[in-house]
Amino acid sequence: MRSRLHLTALLAACGATLTPALIAEEGGGGHYLPGATASFIDALPGREAFAYVNAFTWYDGSAGGNRALEVAGQLVANLDATVYADTSILLYETPWKILGGQYAVAAAIPYLWMDVKGDVRFGPATVSGRDTTSGLGDIQILPLMLGWQEGDLKFGGQFGVYAPTGDFEQGRLANPGRNYWTFEPGLNLSWLSSRIGTEISLFAGFDVSTRNEATDYQSGDVLHLDATVAQHLPLGSGVVGVGANALYYRQVGGDGGLGARLGGFEGETLGVGPVLSYTRKVGEKTDLVAEFKWLPELDVEHRTEGDTIWFKLALVF
Repeated sequence: MRSRLHLTALLAACGATLTPALIAEEGGGGHYLPGATASFIDALPGREAFAYVNAFTWYDGSAGGNRALEVAGQLVANLDATVYADTSILLYETPWKILGGQYAVAAAIPYLWMDVKGDVRFGPATVSGRDTTSGLGDIQILPLMLGWQEGDLKFGGQFGVYAPTGDFEQGRLANPGRNYWTFEPGLNLSWLSSRIGTEISLFAGFDVSTRNEATDYQSGDVLHLDATVAQHLPLGSGVVGVGANALYYRQVGGDGGLGARLGGFEGETLGVGPVLSYTRKVGEKTDLVAEFKWLPELDVEHRTEGDTIWFKLALVF
């Protein structure tokens, strides 16, 4: 199977920048979208290569029961949101090595469509509101990615930066941007057996964010873990994979700043769902990779709770 599994790096950027303001720490979540980086195709190709990835994401979530979240400087209850995002990811794995690992760089550029509604609190009064918007989200840049390979085992690390390039307006329910920076070191490990086709992949990241100056809100630090177990089998001229993704997202530090009116807001979510992948050669030097996955959140605290559907399509040259 080894000859059919020359795969791309979807990297941590692949959905991290898809997260809108409504599911942030300042509202229950952060820049990283749980489950974004979870499988073997999120590891570096392992050779000098250029990769283009298009990642489409659909998210639908809510926070009912009159539970309030802080969204762009407002207290909002009964929040309900639907988000579509399309992200272009560009990656170049260079021929250069650092400490024996292959050096690569990447960037992820998201575009979002959002529909958000909720009950906005103004003192004792509550007013129902709804916002729809679309636009460029926060771009993620990965200036440092390193990968090593020992047989069927790939492992590595990276450092990513989310820049506040998306539009943000205080008091608006739907914002494509976050209005702060996030710095994200990460580690990855992926074993895909060339003999039996079994895959075990693990990814971990830690996010540290700056203050949102518009709302004076400091989101706490976040730990996120993603994993995949799958079986890959030959199918026609390619290889199909069937398995399960799991995600765990935990805010390990409380929120701060004058804008954090609800106190130390620590979000957490746990989820698991199916994943289906397919890869094949296109010509002599190009690899095509596709992945579809559904990730329902099963246990959530201080966040919107919902479902995420991913479709990723990649070409590796």
